[in-house]
Amino acid sequence: MLRLTIFALLRVALPATLLSCCTAAGAVSPRVQQSAVQPAGVQAETIFGLWNVTLALCTAVFAAIVLALLVALWRAHRARQAAAGSSTLAPDLAPLHHPERRVHRAILWATVVATVGLFMLLVADMWTARALARLPMKEALRIELTGHQYWWEVRYTDEGFSTANELHLPVGRPVVVTLKSRDVIHTLWVPNLAGKRDMIPGRTATISLRADRPGVYRAQCAEFCGLQHALMALPVTAVAPAQYEHWARARKAAAPEPATDSRRHGRDVFVRAACVACHTIAGTMASGTLGPDLTHLASRPTLAAGMLPNDRANLQAWIVDPHRFKLGANMPPNPLPARDMHALLDYLESLE
Repeated sequence: MLRLTIFALLRVALPATLLSCCTAAGAVSPRVQQSAVQPAGVQAETIFGLWNVTLALCTAVFAAIVLALLVALWRAHRARQAAAGSSTLAPDLAPLHHPERRVHRAILWATVVATVGLFMLLVADMWTARALARLPMKEALRIELTGHQYWWEVRYTDEGFSTANELHLPVGRPVVVTLKSRDVIHTLWVPNLAGKRDMIPGRTATISLRADRPGVYRAQCAEFCGLQHALMALPVTAVAPAQYEHWARARKAAAPEPATDSRRHGRDVFVRAACVACHTIAGTMASGTLGPDLTHLASRPTLAAGMLPNDRANLQAWIVDPHRFKLGANMPPNPLPARDMHALLDYLESLE
């Protein structure tokens, strides 16, 4: 019986220990781009410090509980053996003699340890909150981010341009992101850079970011918002300030004029079709707000909020039947004649 119980405890303890080791290993893995244990900004580092304190305390409590259980099982086993030798009762029915004072003392110590542990976590949490509140935000870049089902609208309010499903940040510069929602509750989470913040319809919230090293970090909607909640990613690209300025200047420009007959025909198709009712392309009559801004669509690495690589085949498949990829998306199917589709793709691929 004792062996079976110890084996059952080990089945719980070993996976938990391995999980802790894997978590620690993830902190040094260079391939992880969406991980709270691989901080790339001061906010995430502060939160990671709180996580380390919590992990250490919980690991100590877990180890103490397992040790106490093993000791209790060992003592109970010895008591049964002693009772079996001096009692006519079956070993499993032999009375166990535990002094009441010892039980009360154990309960008292457990209560004291639990209270002290919870108080330590409270102090660590308050210290983390104060540290986050004191982070300098001087000369911060201001961005407005609006959540939709199932994509992200991005407005660089200081720079005066809009984009969609991508964030570019200058390394080392604070960023204040104003958060809104157009439909349901969303939650922005960039685990490498900061914590979570809810986006509630009719309300405005803010979150502060600062990327301290270059890289591409995956943000995600962290609040269930519908069928395609899991397919609502937001790549956050942190680059050197000079690279960011170059990127921002390019985004301020209007869409390039079509240079070929096919592209000109594609622009006409875009304007005549349902596209113009939902999408914006700066420099044209397209000024819809229901869908993503497409002014510089060709320069984005992905389509459909990080779901598909941005190439011609995926773009065509998305236009023809978006519900094949995102069931419940607000964009309707758009089957077009082959000539019109070819021209439209030529035009959209020129929007860099």
